[in-house]
Amino acid sequence: MDTAALKTCIQSTLTPDPNTRRQAELDLRQAEDNAGFTSALADILQSEQDNGIRQATAVYLKNRVTRAWNPADDLPESKRIQEPEKQAFRRRLVPLLASSQPNIRSQLISVLQTILHTDFPDQWPGFFESSLQLINAQDANSVFAGLQCILGICRVYRFKSGDNRSDFENGIVAGSFPQLLAMGNRLVNEESLEAGEMLRAVMKSFKHAVYFELPKHLQQHQIIVGWCSLFLNTIKKDPPSCSMPDDIEERENNHWWKAKKWAYANLNRLFVRYGNPATLSKSNGETYATFSKNFLENFAPEILKIYLQQIEKWVASTTWLTRTVLSHTLTYLDECIKPKTMWNHLQPHVENLIAHFLFPVLCLSDEDLELFDNEPSEYLNRKLNFYEQVSAPDVAGMSFLVSLTKHRKHQTFVALEFVNEVVNRYESASEADKRPREKEGALKMIGTLASVILGKKSPIADKVEYFFVRHVFPEFRSPHGYLRARACETLEKFEQLEFKDPNNLLLVYRNILESMADSELPVRVEAALALQPLIRHEPIRESMKENIPQIMQQLLKLANEVDVDALANVMEDFVEVFATELTPFAVALTEQLRDTYLRIVREVLERTDNNEEDDGLGFLDDKSVTALGVLQTIGTLILTLESTPDVLHHLESILMPLISITLENKLYDLYTEIFEIVDSCTFAARTISETMWGAFELMHKTFKAGSELYLEDMLPALENFIQFGPAHMVQNPAYIEAVLEMVRDIFTNKSVGGNDRICGCKLAEASMLSLRGHLDDKVGEFIRLATSTLFSDDVKVKSLRVHLIEMVVNAIYYNPMLALSVLEADDNTGKFFNAWFTHIDSFTRVHDKKLSIAAISSLITTPAQNVPQSVQQGWPRLLHGLVKLFQTLPQAEKNREEAKKENEFQLNEDDDDEEEDEDDEWGDETDWANEVSESEDVKDESSAYLDFLSEEAQKASAIIGEDDDDLEEESLLETPLDELEPYGVFKLSLLRLQSEQPQLYENLMKELDQSEQQVLSAAVQQADTIAAQPPQAAEVNGTA
Repeated sequence: MDTAALKTCIQSTLTPDPNTRRQAELDLRQAEDNAGFTSALADILQSEQDNGIRQATAVYLKNRVTRAWNPADDLPESKRIQEPEKQAFRRRLVPLLASSQPNIRSQLISVLQTILHTDFPDQWPGFFESSLQLINAQDANSVFAGLQCILGICRVYRFKSGDNRSDFENGIVAGSFPQLLAMGNRLVNEESLEAGEMLRAVMKSFKHAVYFELPKHLQQHQIIVGWCSLFLNTIKKDPPSCSMPDDIEERENNHWWKAKKWAYANLNRLFVRYGNPATLSKSNGETYATFSKNFLENFAPEILKIYLQQIEKWVASTTWLTRTVLSHTLTYLDECIKPKTMWNHLQPHVENLIAHFLFPVLCLSDEDLELFDNEPSEYLNRKLNFYEQVSAPDVAGMSFLVSLTKHRKHQTFVALEFVNEVVNRYESASEADKRPREKEGALKMIGTLASVILGKKSPIADKVEYFFVRHVFPEFRSPHGYLRARACETLEKFEQLEFKDPNNLLLVYRNILESMADSELPVRVEAALALQPLIRHEPIRESMKENIPQIMQQLLKLANEVDVDALANVMEDFVEVFATELTPFAVALTEQLRDTYLRIVREVLERTDNNEEDDGLGFLDDKSVTALGVLQTIGTLILTLESTPDVLHHLESILMPLISITLENKLYDLYTEIFEIVDSCTFAARTISETMWGAFELMHKTFKAGSELYLEDMLPALENFIQFGPAHMVQNPAYIEAVLEMVRDIFTNKSVGGNDRICGCKLAEASMLSLRGHLDDKVGEFIRLATSTLFSDDVKVKSLRVHLIEMVVNAIYYNPMLALSVLEADDNTGKFFNAWFTHIDSFTRVHDKKLSIAAISSLITTPAQNVPQSVQQGWPRLLHGLVKLFQTLPQAEKNREEAKKENEFQLNEDDDDEEEDEDDEWGDETDWANEVSESEDVKDESSAYLDFLSEEAQKASAIIGEDDDDLEEESLLETPLDELEPYGVFKLSLLRLQSEQPQLYENLMKELDQSEQQVLSAAVQQADTIAAQPPQAAEVNGTA
C-alpha cells in the first residue's frame, strides 16, 4: 500500500471542491479493500503533523476496523482484514494510542474496544501485561493509554458471568485494581483536567467490572472500604476551576463531572445490586449475603449522609450538580425507602427533601422555558420521549415521590400538604406576586401521585374533584402556556377519576377541546393526549360523535407538526371507537395518514443519508416509533372497513406509495406493520386487486433481497394472495414460481430456524390447497424439501416435525399417485408412512385431522397395482389411522369452538377490568396512619420478579431440544379445507373402494376389530345425517 498516495487521497477529501472530494472518497473506498490499508493509516497517524489529516485518518481507521475486523457473514472474504494484517496492527495500536493527542485518542479508543471484544484474550494474550506496564510508566500519556486498556478489558467482561469471567476475576481484577485504587486516590487530590480524565477512566473501569457480578476481590472488607472512600472523596471534592466553564452543556461533559457521575453510579450499583439483602434474588442470595449485610449496616448509611450533605450545599447554592448527579442522588434516596435500616436514616429528612430538593427539581428550569417558547418540538421530545427521560432528574424525582407515597403511605399527606401550601399561596397572591413555575411544579406533583391518590380505599380520592375545580380548571385560562399544558396533563394523569358532578365532566371536555386549538404546540399536544381517556365516559363519547371529523383533522395536523408517537395511539383509539362516524371520511383520512407517514419516512431517509457511518436503517428512534404508530392507526382503520369493499379497494391505491417506500428502502423496523396492512387489505376484501398484486411483487423482491427472517410476518398476507387470487396466479405462472422460490429458500438457508421452516411448510400447504391441478411440476420439490429436513437429525421440535409431515400429506391429498411416485423414487415411502402414523396423535387441530382424513380417503381408492410394494403390507394402517382421526375429531371441533369464543372474549374484554396495583391499596387507616408501622422493612417485589424470570429461564433452557406442546387450535385460521366435509369425503371414498376393489375392501375391513368398524360405520352415518340437514346446520355439524 502506497502510504504517500493514501495520504494525498485523504487530504483531497478535505478540499472544498465537491468533485475532487467525491473522487477522493471513491478512491479511498476502493483502497480500503487492499491488504495493508490499516497499517498505512497507522503510518500516517504516526508521522503526519497536519491535524485535519490526522483527524480524517483516524476516522477512516475506525470505520475500516468497525466494518472489516469482525464483519457479518455476508461480507466477502476479499473485503475483510486478514490475520497477518491484524497481528501487525495489534502491535502498533497501543503505542499509537499513547502518543496521540486527545482528538485522535477518542477515535483510537473506539478502535481498541472493537478489537478487544473480538480478540481478547485468545488472539491478544499479552495485552493485559502490556497494559500494566503502561500504568506503571513515568509519562502521563503512557499511563492514560494503560488506563484505557484496562477499561477496555473491563468492558469486554461487563456482561459475562460464572466461568466466562474466572480469568477476569482471578487475574485481571486482582492484578490491576489495587493499582487503579492507588492511582485514583492520588488523582482525586489533583486539579488538572488531565487528572480528571484519568480518574474518570478509573471510575468507569470499576463500573464495568461490577456491572453484572461483584468480583470476590472487591467483596473483601478493607478493599471495598478503599473503593467506597475513593468514590465518596470524589463526590465531596470541590469542583476544580477547570470543571466550571460558563457553558452548562460543556460543564456537564467535563471529565471531573463525569468522574463524579461514575462515583455516584458505582455507589448506587453496589447498594442496589449487591448491598441490600432485600433485593438479592435466589440465584445470587448466598453469594452476596455476607457482603450485603455488611454493606447495609456499615456503608449505605454513610453514603446517604454524604449525599444529604451534597444536597444541602446544592439547596444553599454553594455547589452546582449536573443533571445526571441529581438523578443518581434521587435514585439512591428512592432505594432507601424500603429497607427499615435506611428508612430510619432517611425519614427525618423527608419533609425538607420534598420542599427544598425534590420540588425545585420537578419545577421547570430556565432551559425548559426557553425550549417551550422557542423550540416546542424539542420541549415535547424531552418530556414525552422515554429515551430522553431515562437520566432526567425530574423523572428520577417522580419515581422517588411515587415510591415514597406507595410504600410509606403516611408520607402522602406530607407531600399533599406541601402541594396545598403552594397552590393556596399562588391562589391568594396578587398577579404580580404569583409564581407560575411553582404552581406548575405542584400540579406535576399531584399528577405524579394520581395512582396513589385514587388507589383502592383511598381516604382522599373524594377530594380530588374539588381540587380540580379550584386549582386545575382555572389554569386552562392561564396566560402561561406551560401552565395550560400542565392542566391538560394533570387531567390525563387522573383518567380514572369519576366526576360526581356531570357538569364538571362536560367542563373538562370543553376545556380540552378549546386547548386543542391553543396557540402553543405543547398545549395542543397535551390536550390531544388528555382527550383519549375521556372516551370511556358515555356522555363525552356521545358529544364527541358530533365533532369526530374535526377532532381527527386536529390530530392529523398535530401529527404533522411534531413527531410524538403517543398521538398515533390517540388516533388509533378514535378510529376504533368511532369507526361508523369516520367511514364517510375514510378515504380522506387515509390520504392524510399516508402523507404524514411519507413525510416522517423521508425525514428518516434524509437523516440516514447524511450519516455516512450508518450502514442501514435497523434502528427504532423517535421518528420510527411515530411512523409505527401511524401504520397501526391505518391498520385499525382498514379493519373497521371490512364491510365496504369499494372503499377498501380505493384505500389500496392510496397506500401503495407507503408500502413501496418502506420495502424499497429496507425500513426493517416497520416491516411487521406494513405486512399487516397488506394482510388486512387482502383479507378484508377477499379478493386481490391489481394494486395488491404490485404489493405481492414487492414482498417477493424484499424476501429475495435478504429478508428471509421476515417470512413469519409476511405469511398471513402471502396466504391471502394464494387463497383469494388463485386464478390470477394460474394466469401468471411467475407468481407461482415466486412462491416456490420462497419455500425453497427458507428450506435451503442454513441461517433460518425451525419456526421459519414451519412458515415455509405453511406456504407450501396454502399453495397445494388453493392451486390444485396447477402445481404438478412443483409438488415433487415440495415433497423432497420436506423429507430431506424431516429425515435429518436437525428436527428436534415436535411442531416442526408435524408441519413437515403435513407438507407431504398435503402433496398426497393434492395427487396421491404423483406423491407416491416421488416418495418411491427417493426410497422414502416406508419411512414417511411410518413417521405419519407414528405422529397421528400429534395432529390435534381440526385442520390437521381433516387434511389426514382427506389424504387417506384419496389413498384408499388408489388402484392396488399402483400402490408401492414397500407399503402394501402396511396399507391396513390407513384405516387404523382413520379410526383414530374420527374418534378425536369431535373433541378437536369442540376445542376450536372454545378457542373462537376465547378469542372473541379477549377482543371484547374491557381494559378497565385489569387488576389494580396492590401497592396503590391504602388498606385500613391504622395501616397508613401509624408512623411506627412505617419503620418496618417493605417487601421488595423486584427481587421476587427477578426470581420468577430466572425460574422461567431455567425452565426454557431445560426444554431446549425436547418436544414442545401440541399445536394449538388457531381460531382465525381460514383455508380451503374449511369447506371440506370430512365424513362425506370418507363415505364416498369407502363406497368407491367397495365398488372398484371389493377384494381389497374386504381385506382391509378384516384388519379392523369390531369397535374400529363401529367408529367407521358411525362416520358414514354422520355423513348421511349431515347430508340430510339444511346447509347452515350441516356447516355447524360437519365442516369447519
